This record gives sequence, structure tokens and C-alpha cells, in this order.
Amino acid sequence: MAINDPIGDLLARIRNGQLRGLAKVSSPASKLRARLLDVLKEEGFIRDYSQVQMKGRAAQFEIELKYHEGRPVIRELTRISTPGRRVYNSVSELKPHRGGLGISILSTPQGVMSDSDARAKNVGGEVLCRVF
Repeated sequence: MAINDPIGDLLARIRNGQLRGLAKVSSPASKLRARLLDVLKEEGFIRDYSQVQMKGRAAQFEIELKYHEGRPVIRELTRISTPGRRVYNSVSELKPHRGGLGISILSTPQGVMSDSDARAKNVGGEVLCRVF
């Protein structure tokens, strides 16, 4: 099945898995999804992820969701830039999200990174999503 918005699909799978209280969710594997999951892991929003290759099927990511005292660590996961409406921010437009408690994930010329890393490297880009 063709997916028009792979990032939106990944975020929806994570959101739905946390609503159900699942320990793991799976998603089709791609380089962009891997970079986005790397940022979520570095920032402490997910435990880990691994690529699983099943016989006769496409590669999948198994994402281990993170909970604290029975509640999901990710409270809000919002897609900002969509295929129909791209949102770009320069470095000067990148402000801390939720007083520094949340992050924005950007796709920049130097790769996918959090807003704090983008400010440190003085680079802007497409705002993929916001996590709190």
C-alpha cells in the first residue's frame, strides 16, 4: 500500500500505540524515519528502535515506546509540515517549544535534528513535527 505521508504515518502509529499502552509498535523502514527516530531516542522520548527484516516482506522498524509511572512520555506529537503545506523556519524563527520542555524536529541541509541542535549549528529548515 502506498503511503503519501510517511512521517505522518509514523507519528500516527506512535500516537496510537501509546493510547493503547503498547510496549512496541512497528513501522515500515526508511532513511528519513530512521533519522526522525534517532532524534526521538536522543531526546529521550522513545526507548529504542531496531530494524527487523522478515522473510518475503519489506524491512520494518520495531519502536519501543517509553512510559513513566504508567503514562506515556510523549504527551503531544503534532505534524507541522505536510505534503500539501510545507513549513520552513530560519534560525531566528526557531523558538523553544513549551518553555524548553518540548522539541521541534527539523529536516535541514545538515540532516534531521532537533531545534536546539539546529540553533547550535545556526541552520534552519523544514519543521517536520513538534513533540512534547
